[in-house]
Amino acid sequence: MKIDSASAPRAPSLSPAPTQGVFAALWLPTDASGQLLQAELAENLSFLRQHGVHGVLALGSTGEFPHFDLEQRKQALALVAELADPLPVIANVSDIRPQVVAELGRFAREIGLPAITIMPPGFFPSSQDDLLAHFLHAAESSGLPTFLYNFPELTGTRIGLETVAAFAEQANMVGIKQSGGEFAYHRELIQLGREKDFVVFSGADTRLPEVFGLGATGCIGGLVNIVPELMVHLYEVSRTDKAGDIQPAFDRLAEVGAVLDRLTFPLNVAAGLEARGLHPGAPKAVVSSGSQRLYGEIVDELSRLFAEWELPLGAAAAPSTS
Repeated sequence: MKIDSASAPRAPSLSPAPTQGVFAALWLPTDASGQLLQAELAENLSFLRQHGVHGVLALGSTGEFPHFDLEQRKQALALVAELADPLPVIANVSDIRPQVVAELGRFAREIGLPAITIMPPGFFPSSQDDLLAHFLHAAESSGLPTFLYNFPELTGTRIGLETVAAFAEQANMVGIKQSGGEFAYHRELIQLGREKDFVVFSGADTRLPEVFGLGATGCIGGLVNIVPELMVHLYEVSRTDKAGDIQPAFDRLAEVGAVLDRLTFPLNVAAGLEARGLHPGAPKAVVSSGSQRLYGEIVDELSRLFAEWELPLGAAAAPSTS
């Protein structure tokens, strides 16, 4: 469905920027031509709401934002904001082009989103000084509270601690999303956040009890799309007064992660969605026959696990609204 972003609804006021909770790094289902599938997206979001997630990140790496042009990204933001309501939606405005970063940030503010997130621009190398300038440009253009987004395995550039500190001192920084293989970096970021008054959200989906124990206040993860109830349970037991045993959910999450790690990201997230009875849509990139076979094997294996664990399928938990 196409949406005229120029006529998207304007919110009279902005909600506070989120500082805690379990956020889905939202998968965006599209058809074979790359157009968003509205009914399928609505069902996926309904599934997430029913399982207690606290919000979503729109157009993040799990959302495969590089596959969308500027107008498609505006359409996606407007549609996700409408369908996710009342959940808060953080807009990823990352791009190699400063003009696109600025336009997306302004659009996020116009439609009433509470915060943006920004990654290093990618492809070309960036100095830490240039990273800081890029991030300040994003924050100033949007006028919104801003999360930095560190995922060096994808962008090719690590956001240094000194750059995070400088940004926190010069901009309205609400937090940072730490993703990728450098788990130990959480400790330094969390300590700096206590000094500079920002929060840390983790992308380490399968290690949530550890990051919450270190002081992270939330997570933004791709696995939230697939097993939200496991991740919400881990958050509630680790971060609130809710009583419960984290070990069964932790073990299951690790098992899901190990199965998915056999396939490359983010195609593996699509396989998990399909196994859960949700809607991944068509692949946005060319997929080899070998990856297609592995995809099918993962869907079958996870489907058996979800049935064994008696996790309800998406269609049962979130009936179609069309």
